[in-house]
Amino acid sequence: MRYRPLGNSGLMVSELVLGTVPYGGRGGFEKCGGLGLDDVKRHMGLAFDAGVNMVDTADLYSFGLTEELVGQALGSKRQDILLASKVRSPLSDDPNASGASRYHIINGVEASLKRLGTDHLDLYQIHNWDGVTPVEETLEALDHLVRSGKIRYFGTSNYTAWQMMKTLGAADLNGWMRPVSQQIYYTPESREAEYELMPMALDQNVGTLVWGPMGEGLLAGSVRRGQATSENTRQGSGWPEPYVHDMERALDIIEAMAEIGAAHECSIARVCLSWLKDRPGVTALIIGARSDAHLKDDLAAVELELDDSETERLDRLTQQAPQYPYWHRVVSGMDRIDPAERPFLDEHERTIRERR
Repeated sequence: MRYRPLGNSGLMVSELVLGTVPYGGRGGFEKCGGLGLDDVKRHMGLAFDAGVNMVDTADLYSFGLTEELVGQALGSKRQDILLASKVRSPLSDDPNASGASRYHIINGVEASLKRLGTDHLDLYQIHNWDGVTPVEETLEALDHLVRSGKIRYFGTSNYTAWQMMKTLGAADLNGWMRPVSQQIYYTPESREAEYELMPMALDQNVGTLVWGPMGEGLLAGSVRRGQATSENTRQGSGWPEPYVHDMERALDIIEAMAEIGAAHECSIARVCLSWLKDRPGVTALIIGARSDAHLKDDLAAVELELDDSETERLDRLTQQAPQYPYWHRVVSGMDRIDPAERPFLDEHERTIRERR
């Protein structure tokens, strides 16, 4: 297991982080797993033994039950493990029980700390953009929580790049602490983050935690061309995510990863994680599983090294169409390319060159 700095901070995070969506199972989250306390304790033991040093949860997951289970399972290990949670999502019909207002953030952290049985969170994340609350109000509340000792760092989740830059700019302008990380969706099938979010992260030294790195189970091996998907998997349970742009393309990617996995005598899931964990700007992948076997397999991804030909095959197969202004920079032969864009622009350039 390798450890990487979380953005512009001194916090070192394992390249795999333990996700907790499968824990609990109420309010619709039963489609994701519904694991109980004994299962949670066992999964934590497997992850920590493999070198994982962060657990990621949210008040939304099973509407608080997940946080309760995480707190009970951590027990005396709490001080040895980085604990991350989130706030923002509506938890009731109360119009103030949602958003990134000072009111909801402070109420939210107090409730999460109580459920988790701890006096602080190591990373507190705004679960989605709030288009109503001024970003200054959100940042002032988070800065206050850092100074009060209730959170150590904060980050964002599911922001666009312009929303993140607005947040970073407001923090700098007012002398408040900056968010150190973003949590985003990014997979071999869905590489939209490379258009804006990943260059922003590289330029601003923001850490990137990837949720759903196997496409909410889409790329885990249970979905195959010509085969029925089991109802015991997330993709077979009616879970609404992810949005897939082109299912035939997704199936082509899955079959390619299956062939690479066969060559290494390993699973599709392990190939997926191995390719993604070393993409430019990625700090860590958040993994969560229903079974011990799947969790062990995911953890083993840190040991899999794809060779150059395998990596290039997946790079080419999963490359998405160049969008403006990226294609324009390539076809017009622009010089002075930003280093934060370079890794992604180089791939666009190859695609454009081969199609012309």
